[in-house]
Amino acid sequence: MDSSGNSSGCSPQIQKSGSEEGLVDQRKRKRMESNRESARRSRMRKQKHMDDLMAVVAQLKDENSRMMNTMSITTQQCLIVEAENSVLSAQMGELSQRLESLNNILNCLNTTTATAIGCVFESEDFESIPESYMDNSWNLMCLNQPILASPDMFLY
Repeated sequence: MDSSGNSSGCSPQIQKSGSEEGLVDQRKRKRMESNRESARRSRMRKQKHMDDLMAVVAQLKDENSRMMNTMSITTQQCLIVEAENSVLSAQMGELSQRLESLNNILNCLNTTTATAIGCVFESEDFESIPESYMDNSWNLMCLNQPILASPDMFLY
């Protein structure tokens, strides 16, 4: 037996360092456990963030698809309106020419005397009538011709 009364044979300093070592090990285990829990929470936050981002991506893809469909429909409607506009412009040109021709014919009929052969023109009236009407004697009979412009003319 030791003179100090210890039966284990260890000095008090060694026993103290052993209990300190157990305390250090316990703190180390608690720190490791805390770190593991912190890492688990961090992974969960990261996973939640990824899930949220994936939901946003899906939502944006859906919205993009809807916008592309809307844009496609709008583009088709724009092309249709442009074709109709071209037809209307052509019809307006035809009607303007007809109106001018009819006005010239009315001027001719109002300023000259009509005979069985046709109009007798004075020299200044003769210049106001287009040559296309002078060349064709059937023009007066064909004034109500249908307008020839159609949407098919403007398809490319």
